[in-house]
Amino acid sequence: MSATDVATRESLLTNFQSPAALQYRRVRQVRDAATRYVMAVGGISVIVAIVLIAFYLIYVVLPLFYPARVDKVREFAPPGGTGAASLYYAVEEQREIGLRITADGRAVFFRARDGSELVTRNLTAETTAQVVSFGAGDPAQYTFALGMSDGTAVIAKHHYSTSFVDEVRRITPDVIFPIGGAPQWIDPAHRALEKIAAQFDGDQLTVVAVTSELRLLLVNLSMEKTLFGETPEIKRTDTEIPIPGPVTHLALDVDQRELYFTDHDGFIYYYDISRKEEPRLIQRVTAVPDGVDITSLEFLSGGISLLVGDSRGEIAQWFPVRDQENNYTLDKIRSFRSQSSAIAVIRPEYYRKGFLAIDDDGTLGLYHATAGRTVKLVKIEAEGGGPMAIAPRADGMLIESGQGTLEVWDVRNRHPEVSWQSLWGKVWYESRQQPEFIWQSSSASSDFEPKFSLTPLAFGTLKAALYALLFAVPLAIMGAIYTAYFMSAGMRNIVKPSVEIMAALPSVILGFLAGLWFAPFLEKHLPSIFLLIVLLPAVVLGASWTWSRLPLHLRQRMPEGTEATLLVPIMILTLLVAVALSQPVEVMFFDGSMPLWLTRELGITFDQRNSLVVGIAIGFAVIPTIFSISEDAIFGVPKHLTTGSLALGATPWQTMVRVVLLTASPGIFSAVMIGLGRAVGETMIVVMATGNTAVMDLSIFQGFRALSANIAVEMPESEVGSTHYRVLFLAGLVLFIATFVFNTVAEVVRQRLRVKYSTL
Repeated sequence: MSATDVATRESLLTNFQSPAALQYRRVRQVRDAATRYVMAVGGISVIVAIVLIAFYLIYVVLPLFYPARVDKVREFAPPGGTGAASLYYAVEEQREIGLRITADGRAVFFRARDGSELVTRNLTAETTAQVVSFGAGDPAQYTFALGMSDGTAVIAKHHYSTSFVDEVRRITPDVIFPIGGAPQWIDPAHRALEKIAAQFDGDQLTVVAVTSELRLLLVNLSMEKTLFGETPEIKRTDTEIPIPGPVTHLALDVDQRELYFTDHDGFIYYYDISRKEEPRLIQRVTAVPDGVDITSLEFLSGGISLLVGDSRGEIAQWFPVRDQENNYTLDKIRSFRSQSSAIAVIRPEYYRKGFLAIDDDGTLGLYHATAGRTVKLVKIEAEGGGPMAIAPRADGMLIESGQGTLEVWDVRNRHPEVSWQSLWGKVWYESRQQPEFIWQSSSASSDFEPKFSLTPLAFGTLKAALYALLFAVPLAIMGAIYTAYFMSAGMRNIVKPSVEIMAALPSVILGFLAGLWFAPFLEKHLPSIFLLIVLLPAVVLGASWTWSRLPLHLRQRMPEGTEATLLVPIMILTLLVAVALSQPVEVMFFDGSMPLWLTRELGITFDQRNSLVVGIAIGFAVIPTIFSISEDAIFGVPKHLTTGSLALGATPWQTMVRVVLLTASPGIFSAVMIGLGRAVGETMIVVMATGNTAVMDLSIFQGFRALSANIAVEMPESEVGSTHYRVLFLAGLVLFIATFVFNTVAEVVRQRLRVKYSTL
């Protein structure tokens, strides 16, 4: 301090009311006020920022739970006139053009906004036979079949070409005949095809039909391309499948490998037709109880699940399930009982696992199969179940009402696959053997169904935090106790900053080291980890006992509070010994490979990047935080408490356990909870050091996927506004709420501990 400053200070002390003193106090008051307001604004800004983050997360997540809306926007007379009944309706992707198939064999294309006719095609121009049945293929393939009275079938596809003229989109509809316009003979005996189902994928066509004399015929046309690209050769296979009586419904899957039909007794017949010349009956199963009729049968999108509507108003989902012997059996997975009268029409969505159903009372139901959700019920004027169509994007539909008009409806149903059950419960997905918790948001398969269960992600988050705290808490708190209470001041001034500086190490570096160096090292030297668990405590206790038995004059040469430095080379040597013994122990007890031995003998799968690796890596990231806060809390215990306890005859350890730890317990608890929050929110270590597999297994040798890591990995690839995008934000909201709850509980417990032990 300069002489001028000293003189000024002495002047202020001797003359408190001098102008200089008054000026000093005014400046000090301004500084104090400014600091107070800056701190207040800063604190409030932090709170406001956190609240805004919470509101933004809620803003993005809320649309997941908006109810569906169904609104009739217009109605008009059926295009093409009312002289012939409607067999089928369809609408193209942009909802600009609709299609009506009539019972007299016409395909009428019309504008969906007003019903004006665009193009009419005569589908039966090359035959004089009458249309007696209709069958639609997979909606996304646009294929349909007309069963004729002379045993032939007309196979066609509705097609839409898009072009741009003067930057204006123009959609041109048409009907194409993939195997020629001439009807295909199905029954050479010329009997009427009273039921028909067909699928065409570009390489083969399969038609299944029931004739008027109760014969079930299967015809397959396979296009075999020649070597030099000439006209493909068509190979035909004709097969008759025996049936016990009248068939009420037919369903042929999109892959043309499975055939289902029902009878008046409520049975479903499940056939494997992968070999067209030798159809094989897999199962005959009762679908409805006695006295109940099957009234509708449709495939869900993808052609795996079968939707069965009955006269009670129930809709059941069935699909083949593989048993332990690798055999498939048709099982009833779930049912919907929201409607009260017979289900007349079921229409699946094109690309999602949703569907629409109309019953005989004119109630329209929107459902999602996998979520087990009845999305909405709407009363419409279509008693008896008029023909209907759903748009490819599931945002609109056409319904022919009971009054003979065609109604156009808008549908707003963005996220039907989201429900409490699908997010947090076990869900039985198609082609799975049982209900499971699964997160799988993408796949290379075009018929893939996203699976958005947050349960395995939450489980992985808690698993990471558990193993990290099991590793970090004992080391950090015991180190804090020794550093604050037993260590010499000089050594503390070196150790404490050294540990705290570890917190500055980027987690991506820890993740990099854990994933690319430590995980392979651990797999190669797995027995050494278990050897260290046994050897380290034994060596430390043995060294401590040996130290206590040394002559006093030798022990006094070591400054008090620095004895722990002697353990450092001993522990390093123990580590090297454990690593050196790893291979001999592995050869002697584990047939040369402990990971393989665990899998073979104990059935414990070993993943190289597992929970043990992540627990140790996150533990190193958490230790500095827990250590620093705990050490400060222990070191801050008033000296009069410790000296008083020692003066009353308590040993240092008794003082530590019964006085210091109790007084410092609020700070220690806060340190653990802050460490828990860090472990729960850790991202890069989890991304780089686990297999990122969303499995639910407590095994320390298995990997996992955490909420934070999942957000980091998948958010860049998610479509903005999609269900995947919003579910990822929901995962972030879950993390936010979990952290808030942990911190709130921690603060409540800390305050109670402070009140309880403040009187010491």
